[in-house]
Amino acid sequence: MIQELHLPKPSPSVSLFIKRDDLLHPHISGNKFRKLKYNLVAAKAQNKTKLLTFGGAFSNHIVAVAAAGKEFGFETVGLIRGEELATQIEVNPSLKFARDCGMELEFISRENYRQKNDSALLLHWQKKYGDFYLLPEGGTNDLAIKGCEEILSATDQYDFICCAVGTGGTISGLINSAQPHQKIIGFPALKGDFLQEDIRNFTHNKNWELNTDYHFGGYGKITPELIRFMNDFNAQHQIPLDPIYTGKMVFGVLDLIQKKYFPKGSRILLIHTGGLQGIRGINAILKQKNQPQLDYYE
Repeated sequence: MIQELHLPKPSPSVSLFIKRDDLLHPHISGNKFRKLKYNLVAAKAQNKTKLLTFGGAFSNHIVAVAAAGKEFGFETVGLIRGEELATQIEVNPSLKFARDCGMELEFISRENYRQKNDSALLLHWQKKYGDFYLLPEGGTNDLAIKGCEEILSATDQYDFICCAVGTGGTISGLINSAQPHQKIIGFPALKGDFLQEDIRNFTHNKNWELNTDYHFGGYGKITPELIRFMNDFNAQHQIPLDPIYTGKMVFGVLDLIQKKYFPKGSRILLIHTGGLQGIRGINAILKQKNQPQLDYYE
């Protein structure tokens, strides 16, 4: 589903649209639906009955894998960053949902989490959990990118495609499937320029750039300005955004429009990659800090 966003008057001379991939599935939403699609097919083809993956406290990926396991008949294991979270399941909506879907949760130290791709640790988890299909953190691998390449079907009328960037899988799929006249702009949720090389590992095309000006302080950082913007955007368009990824991307695109970054007459497509499930938990943290909250997904 693609919706046109009507810009405030006096309106800049561009047209803006948003692809609502957040509506693909109630729990396996947005880019997680795309990334899991062909991985689940491969897991079935390999006769795997268990999925094992990684994530943090409010991980969209953990929620999506847990929901997919329940819906498609896989056992699921989530290795969660932070041993202290083991006592917080009941007050963490994301982890509680995953557990209630049947996911087995193991809480590991941040040190072990950083070394999660170490062969010795993987062997340890194989001995503990048996034969499983391994999904990387965030879900990005070659099959995930194949799924993300399908986001741009029948969208060749747009000049610019904009998306949030986490692990680089979604933007790599967009880059691979874009038409020659289209430019892909990614808005990283993380500080730093290291994602450039990660993306180049998945694509050889040159029709893209990363704009690193709108991370609002880094991954998971949320400011009152961003919250006010997202509340206003939802009130105007009836489209909820998430504050970790898509909210920052939409803020950035609208700011660039005002700065006349896009040529006159440009048609711009935003990709809504979902992630709304984490809002309840993020609102709870903002409330504890006595900071403004998102006024949807109470």
